[in-house]
Amino acid sequence: MRKKRFRRIVIHVALIAICATAAAPFLWMLATSVKTVAGAAAYPPQWWPHPWRWRNYLDLFNTRQYHFLLWTRNSLIIAVLVVTGTVISSALAAYGFACIRFRGRGVLFALMLSTMMIPFPVTMVSVFIVFHWLGAHTGIPFLGTFKPLWIPAWFGSAFNIFLLRQFFMTIPEELSEAARLDGCSELGIFTRIILPLSKPALSVVALFAFLGVWNDFLGPLIYLQRASQFTLALGLQSFQSQHGGTSWNMLMAASVLVMLPVLLLFFIAQRTFIEGIATTGLKG
Repeated sequence: MRKKRFRRIVIHVALIAICATAAAPFLWMLATSVKTVAGAAAYPPQWWPHPWRWRNYLDLFNTRQYHFLLWTRNSLIIAVLVVTGTVISSALAAYGFACIRFRGRGVLFALMLSTMMIPFPVTMVSVFIVFHWLGAHTGIPFLGTFKPLWIPAWFGSAFNIFLLRQFFMTIPEELSEAARLDGCSELGIFTRIILPLSKPALSVVALFAFLGVWNDFLGPLIYLQRASQFTLALGLQSFQSQHGGTSWNMLMAASVLVMLPVLLLFFIAQRTFIEGIATTGLKG
C-alpha cells in the first residue's frame, strides 16, 4: 500500500514538474507583455512586472508604427479561405477513397500518402515558379497577392484526406447502400449522410488547417511584398529592430494577442476536437 502511494506521489510530482516547465515560457511571455521597456530588458530578469503597464496592448492598436488590426484582417481572410478550401477538397477526396470503388484506388491512395514525406522547403521553389508562370501567361497577378497562400488549400491535403478517409470508413456502409437504392446520387449521399455524421472529424481538419495558416511564416515571407499585406506571423517580425533596441514588451504583447484566438478556439471546440481524434482510425 505504501509503495503504491509513494509511486503515485512520484508520478504526480513528475507531472507537475513537466507541466510547470512547459508553462514557464508562456507565463514569462505574459509577464513581459505588461512590463516597461526597461523592465523587459532588466538583468537579472524579473518575473514580476514593476510597474505594470497594461497600456502595451492599447499601443498595439493606437501606434502608427504597428498595423496590428490590418495584419489581423489579412490573417483572417487567408485563414477563412484556407480552412474552407481544405475542408471541402479534403472531404471530397476522402469520400472518393473511402466510399467509391474504382480501379487503382489503392495505388492512388498510397501515392497520395507518399507526398506527406515531402516537406514544403523542397517544393517551395517549384511552386513559386508555377505561380510566376501562371501570372505571366494568364495576366492575373499571383506573386505579391494572397492567392498563392490559399489556392493550394483547394486541392486537398494528404494528411487531412487520410484523416477523413479513416473516419468515413467507420460510418456503416448500409446507410449509403440504402440511399443508393432510393435513387440518391453520390453527391447527395456525401452531403446528406456522410458530412452530417462527420462533424467531429471535419472540426479536427478545420482546426488543424486554421493552426497551420495562422502560424505560417514562410509562405507569407515568400509571396507577400508590401507591409500592408503582412499577416500576423510576418508582422511580428517588424517588432524586432534590425539595429538593436527591440521593444520586447510590445513583441510579447503582440504574441499574446496572436495566441489568444488559437487558445479560445481550442477551448471552445475541445470536446468536438477530442471526439474527432478519438473516433478517427478505428477501422482500417
